[in-house]
Parts: sequence; C-alpha cells; structure tokens
Amino acid sequence: MHPIVASTTRIMLYLLAWLPVTGLLAFLLHVTGGISLGESAVLTGPLCLFYAFVCLSPWYLCRVLPLGAGQIASILWSHIAAGAVAGLLWIVVAKGLGLLISRYDPPFDLQLSRDLPMLFIFGILLYMLAVSLHYVLLSFQTSRDAEMQAHESLMLAREAELKALKAQINPHFLFNSLNSISALTVLDAAKARDMCIRLSDFLRSTLSLGDKRMIAFSEELALARTYLSVEQIRFGARLRICERVDAGCGSCLVPPLVMQPLVENAVKHGIAGMLEGGTIRLEACCGNGQLRIGVENEFDADAPAPRKNGLGLTNVRGRLRALYDNRARLDTCVHGNSFLAELSLPCEDRSHA
Repeated sequence: MHPIVASTTRIMLYLLAWLPVTGLLAFLLHVTGGISLGESAVLTGPLCLFYAFVCLSPWYLCRVLPLGAGQIASILWSHIAAGAVAGLLWIVVAKGLGLLISRYDPPFDLQLSRDLPMLFIFGILLYMLAVSLHYVLLSFQTSRDAEMQAHESLMLAREAELKALKAQINPHFLFNSLNSISALTVLDAAKARDMCIRLSDFLRSTLSLGDKRMIAFSEELALARTYLSVEQIRFGARLRICERVDAGCGSCLVPPLVMQPLVENAVKHGIAGMLEGGTIRLEACCGNGQLRIGVENEFDADAPAPRKNGLGLTNVRGRLRALYDNRARLDTCVHGNSFLAELSLPCEDRSHA
C-alpha cells in the first residue's frame, strides 16, 4: 500500500499541498486563456483533485524501477512515457469538465481548447515532479528499513551474547560448589548433607528466574545471601558477612545473578585461602540514577595475586557491556589485604522497565 494512502492524516496533508498548485493553474488559465477566475477555480478544483491521485501512481513504478548505475536513461524514458499517458488522461478529464461548464457558458469550451497543450505540458511536469518526490520517499524508507534491520541485528547479537554469558554462570558456580561439598565430606558428612540441601534450594531459586532479563536488586541480594549461607556451612565462623544496603536500592532492576560471580570470587579467592577466615562486605547505595554495588573481601597478601582476569569478572563485564553499553562498569581495586569489586549501573525501577 502507498504510504500516503495508509493514513488519513497523510492524505489530508497531501491534498493540502495541492492547493497552491490548484491556485497557480487557475491563475495561468485566467491569464493565457481569458477564462474568468471563478470559472478557472470551478475547473481546476476537481481537475487537480483527480490528478493528485494520479500522481500517486509513480510510487509503484519507482519501486519496480529503482535508480541504479547504467539504467538512468531507460528509467527516465519509462517515466516520461508514463507522464505522457497521465498528461493525456488529464486533458481528457479537463475537456470533459469543460463541456459540462460550457452548458452554462458556451464560449468556455472554445477558450479551454486553446489551453489544452499548456495543460498537457503542465501535467507532465507535475507527474515528473511526483516521480522525483517518490524516489526521495523510497530512499528515505530504504534508509530507515536498513537502520531498523541493523538495530534488530544488533539486538539479536546482544541477546545471543547475554544468553551465552548467562549460560556460563550456573556451571561455573556449580563446579565451585561441588568442590566445596567434596572437601567438606571428608571433614563433616552431616554438614556436607546440609550443604547439599541448601545448594538444591539455591539452584531451585536460580531456575525460577527462567529467561528473565532483569530482576529487582532485592531478589538479587537474596540470592547472594542464600549462596553465602551455603558456603557458611563449610567455613563456619571463618566466614563473616557484613552488609550495608540502602533501603531505596531494592526496587532497582539488575541482570539476574550479576552479583553471583563477585560473591563466589570473594569466597574462593579470599576467605578460602585464609586460615583464620575473614569478612565479606556487601554494600549497595543509589543516587543520581545510578546503583552502586560493592563486594569486598580480605585475602592473604602473601598468597599469589588473586583473580587477575577470572571467568567470573569477565562474564560480568561482558553482560554489562551487552546490556548497557558504556552506562555500566565493573571496577576492581586492592587496598592492603582487601579486594574490592564495585558495580555501577543505571538504577531503573519496574515502573520504567
């Protein structure tokens, strides 16, 4: 369907654009043929209304004959021939209207007949102008379609990247957890069973997320707490947890399990390597439209440098890049025997999701 005909508003605007053409044609007939302005208006009004719809037909011919190198001459002659047919049709309609008007004003038909060649040329020029405008419209539509396809391709690529990154989370976590259970079975079988139960609860919670793109930070924090409760069975008093979370952060939307790799690394590369254990600090605050999440842990400063480019941190950075472009980041730093991983991402609540 023609894009102008598809909308009533567009049709009205298109017909309004023909008003100056109607006025110009009425003036030319008055000057060259001696026809009064009133009779010219009576003729050109319905004549231009008819031709306005005729000038929509180049849309289909322009789609069949797109502009291309080496085809300009052939395309031009095709449109000139179509313009000549449209011009002939226009003067036939003008002649018919002239005969109707001549019933009330007999000299009118003779005066109009002298202007038929001028009307024919004017009709061809209007048709060719319509052809030019249709090629511009087609070019704009092609450009917009290409932009939309590029955007859709980018979104599909990001979705694929996100699914691949998310698919890495559970196997990575499960591998670490099974290692923990394996180590615990040698020391305390009862605690190992308890840990298996809590691990199954945690996995059930993560499976309930399904394909959710975003969840509330309160849910994400609850998952992190559940994971730490699993690890606390293994480490007991060696694992201490300190939280400082602003009340207003709970409704912010975050990617599911975005904290999980940070908390895992805090346990695996920090607390697990210290005989006396240590503290993991979870902090979150929001302001100026940004949510900041910090996971800090102590580690043995004499041990090999912890996690330079681990899978967990790489995964988080990849998900942030795919979801937020440059509006989110993950920063890490070391202060003495403390390692800090800090997430900064837009705070969008459910009302804006």
